[in-house]
Parts: sequence; C-alpha cells; structure tokens
Amino acid sequence: MIARFAVVLLMPLVFGVVGTARAQDVPGIEICTVEKTMERRTSCLQSNVDFLQKTIGKLTTDHQQKLDAANRQIASLQSAIAGLQKLVTDLQAAQLKLTEDLKKKADAPPAKDGTK
Repeated sequence: MIARFAVVLLMPLVFGVVGTARAQDVPGIEICTVEKTMERRTSCLQSNVDFLQKTIGKLTTDHQQKLDAANRQIASLQSAIAGLQKLVTDLQAAQLKLTEDLKKKADAPPAKDGTK
C-alpha cells in the first residue's frame, strides 16, 4: 500500500520533469514571421544568425581537416611516384646494359677450343 502511494505521488514529478525536458529550446532555424512583437522577431532572427554562423564554422573546420588530410595523402603519393619513377629508370638502364652485353656476345667470334 505504501508503494502504491509512493508511485502515485512520484508520477506527477516524473511526468513534470519529462515535460520540461521536451520544452527546452533546441538550436536550429526557427520561423520568425509568427512572432508578434519586433523584439521577439529580432531575437528570433539573431538566434537563427547565431545558429547559422556556428554551423558554418563547424563545417569550415571539418572541411579544412579533410583538405589537410587529402593534401598529406597527395604528398605521400607524389613521393611514392618519385620512388617508382626512379625504380623504372634503373630497371630500364639495367635492361639496356643487358641487351648491349648480349649483343656484344653475339657479335664476338666464337672462342677457339684449345683441344684438337
């Protein structure tokens, strides 16, 4: 019986707290034309401006971080390309040398065999 009484007394408090939580002002764009007085319209418009400025600031920071990360990745890829280009140049030089060595061997007269 005491538990029921406590539940009955606490229910309005619980719903009252939930009701006030729903009534909190959530930042965002508001329709200011419904306000009757100029002071409230001005306040509403200023709230919208503040919200938009904060949103633009956050987006600017996020996009700058993404650009910085992309620039770091580009620099890394450019360095990898430079390394690969050097490797290709070295391999081409080695292939050219090997080709020249094989051509010299083919043009040289056959070695005489000392056993007859």
